[in-house]
Amino acid sequence: MDEKTGHNATPKVINGRINGRFAKGFSGNPGGSPEATRRAFNKRFLTDLARDWEQHGPEVFKRVRRESPAAYLKVCAMLVPKEMKVEHSSGLKDLTDEQLDAMIEYLRALLEDQAQSAKVIEGEAGVVPSLPAPGSGGTKMPKA
Repeated sequence: MDEKTGHNATPKVINGRINGRFAKGFSGNPGGSPEATRRAFNKRFLTDLARDWEQHGPEVFKRVRRESPAAYLKVCAMLVPKEMKVEHSSGLKDLTDEQLDAMIEYLRALLEDQAQSAKVIEGEAGVVPSLPAPGSGGTKMPKA
């Protein structure tokens, strides 16, 4: 121990630390962050799963559906969310008067364009003579 400063002349490294600070060359988290590790694992897992699905997926689905319909339905059910949060929002309430006016004008112009491009068929309504029922022996159509 140095008599003037009261400190050791050569610092001791304990668990990678000198006086509570990390020593040079020692990582504070040698395993990495748990979140980064989980993300890396998930990415590798999903990549491998996708590769396996590309090779064998449709055949496995067919086989499981035939041999174990209960397991097939269970997998299908697990893919559906257990609960779905539905929020009712009215987009019209959030619009300004100017935005509403612009929407009305747009719809009017759209309807006007449709009305102008509509085809009108002119003619007169008349009585159409009825045809005899098939097989009733009525008049036969002349051959062309």
